[in-house]
Amino acid sequence: MEASASQRKIRVVVAKPGLDGHDRGAKIIARALRDAGMEVIYTGLHQTPEQIVATVVQEDADAVGISILSGAHMTLIPRIMELLAGEGIDDVVVTVGGTIPAEDIEELKRQGVAEVFTPGASTQDSVDFIRRAVGERRAPAVQGD
Repeated sequence: MEASASQRKIRVVVAKPGLDGHDRGAKIIARALRDAGMEVIYTGLHQTPEQIVATVVQEDADAVGISILSGAHMTLIPRIMELLAGEGIDDVVVTVGGTIPAEDIEELKRQGVAEVFTPGASTQDSVDFIRRAVGERRAPAVQGD
């Protein structure tokens, strides 16, 4: 018997899009999420937006954490959001971490990113945010039970 959506572990895809070759931060976040009891699927380096969205769909993810340091966030993130929308996915919590200039954060959020974590953010902040945001998205389904 499969656990209901509100009871199963939170599933998070951690992804590194583009040509960015530095994944230490992504691995640290992946470990923190695992240590917090979440199921984590790490995509590895050099993923295309299409590969990331395919993984989100295939893994039935609750959240996706996109780690990006290359400066290509204003190209890659909108493409990921567009592909998620194209798949009819509007209930996955999308977070972005990395070197994101302050002036770009509001635009990313306008496009549907739930939160942006910049250097210096604690891993606990990320864990707490994902747990809370996924819980809020699951809550409406629970009320109908």
